[in-house]
Amino acid sequence: MAHTFPGDARTIVITGGTSGIGLAAAAAVLASRDRPWHVVLPVRDAARGQGVIDTLAADTAPGSTLEAMTLDLASLASVRAFATDLTRRTETGEIPRLDALVCNAGVQMGATLAHTADGFETTFGVNHLGHFVLVNALLPILRAPARIVVTSSDTHNPALRLSPAPAWSDAKALARGELGPSAASATGLVLGQRRYSTSKLANIYFTYALARRLPDGVTANAFNPGMVLGTGLGRSLPTPARFVAHHVLPRITWLLRRVLTPNIHSAAESGGALAWLATAPELAGTTGKYFDGRTPIRSSEESYDMKRAEDLWKDSLELTGVRA
Repeated sequence: MAHTFPGDARTIVITGGTSGIGLAAAAAVLASRDRPWHVVLPVRDAARGQGVIDTLAADTAPGSTLEAMTLDLASLASVRAFATDLTRRTETGEIPRLDALVCNAGVQMGATLAHTADGFETTFGVNHLGHFVLVNALLPILRAPARIVVTSSDTHNPALRLSPAPAWSDAKALARGELGPSAASATGLVLGQRRYSTSKLANIYFTYALARRLPDGVTANAFNPGMVLGTGLGRSLPTPARFVAHHVLPRITWLLRRVLTPNIHSAAESGGALAWLATAPELAGTTGKYFDGRTPIRSSEESYDMKRAEDLWKDSLELTGVRA
């Protein structure tokens, strides 16, 4: 039997919602009593999705609901199938209208070059191209008021010296796994980290270019969660690096805040900020901004290169077959 939703219920889609800040964001939205939310978690693993549903059920506010739908951002066919299904369900009234799309999922690969089902380098393919296709496929049902939030990272900003700097190249080269000339000597894990920081710069270029294209009342903003320890982001790293990331670094957060950056947060803290950015009524007219947690700040100087952003958009259309 079809579920009956309250009249003011809205749907929010959160990619990467089964762990880390995505899971925490989903929990924060479901616990909110501002309005009923139907939270859709795109998942690759149905069993894991059901586990998340069971975990969050106890803290869900009255009227709000949660479900998992199949999506693999490393397969553009899967992305399009998800978007087609979600569109059908919203247009037939099976679920409430889509109010927010949170592009939060991301991967950070190790030293080995890996590829998506479509032949793209995995970091760029998942972190940028998969979300590029998802957003464009869902734009027809994102009617005002609605918002899009894209999770980036302060690793995109070389001035902060938190990670190996981005090494920008054109999108077609990045899709082949070829970074810009500044990464010519990068090897091993450093190469993987530079692919990641470059993909996070792509997220910001994409957000700014998207904001310039959206109709009035539909917004797009980028989000920096800060450094969040113990998440599933580094699941593709070598075993020793994963062990350190999951079991050592979370125990010395106090030291990392002192010697590295104070911008280190728990998943609950950053997830709460992400949920706020996606749902807060006071942000309804805010677009084309970069938020460090709950604070709008300037992103890196490099990220305001409009030509790069427009070239990325054009090349992404060509790479993915999306129609403008």
